[in-house]
Amino acid sequence: MNFIQELFSLEGKTALVTGARTGIGQAIACGLAAAGADLILLGHRDNMQETEALIEKTGRSYRTVLVDLSHPERIEAAVQPVLEQVQVDILVNNAGTIKREPASEYSRESWDTVINTNLNSVFFLSQLVARPMLARKQGKIITIASLLSFQGGVFVPAYAASKHAVAGLTKAFANEWAASNFQVNAIAPGYIETNNTEALRKNPERNSGILARIPAGRWGEPSDLVGATLFLASCASDYVNGHVLTVDGGWMGR
Repeated sequence: MNFIQELFSLEGKTALVTGARTGIGQAIACGLAAAGADLILLGHRDNMQETEALIEKTGRSYRTVLVDLSHPERIEAAVQPVLEQVQVDILVNNAGTIKREPASEYSRESWDTVINTNLNSVFFLSQLVARPMLARKQGKIITIASLLSFQGGVFVPAYAASKHAVAGLTKAFANEWAASNFQVNAIAPGYIETNNTEALRKNPERNSGILARIPAGRWGEPSDLVGATLFLASCASDYVNGHVLTVDGGWMGR
């Protein structure tokens, strides 16, 4: 293995990826496996079979943990037993949800679901996984942020609030943990073809408006996030900390 291969290799590492059933999470999990990592797949339903089959093809091992991240109080009971058996080297906080309602009519139920899933669970899962990483002075945490970490959007006040908070939390963790050889960063995807963006893509007016703003001239695909994740998960990024990396086809530079 040459220097560049070693720089990006994840051989001997274990990564925990949330929301790995489809879309961005599935692409990231499979990309990390292809780079040599074994996987812990965290989801809230027993429907991870497609991702598991894709990981099997890479020759890496996996285990699946079930917990509903809209209930952060359940995280420790589900994850701590795994941490006692397996050394987790990389955490990817990918799971998220979105509820679209006008701000003046936004329900408490929608607000709580989005904030619990996108923010509170990120904090408590990161805190839990970080403890053994800090003890051995090595770890990587990557959280999937959003363009709405920088912008307000429309009809998604809870999502925008949660993703702004994720950017701040990334910096807060990095400030406390960087001295322990511990890197905490985030990736802010642009408009990616996933289930969460299906409604936008099916709306001709919104779809054309979005495409007109993207210099690359296309929606992103989940695979477009794999390279950035591999960089932040590997020793190639050992001096990158508290950064929110946009992968957006040029949207933020427009």
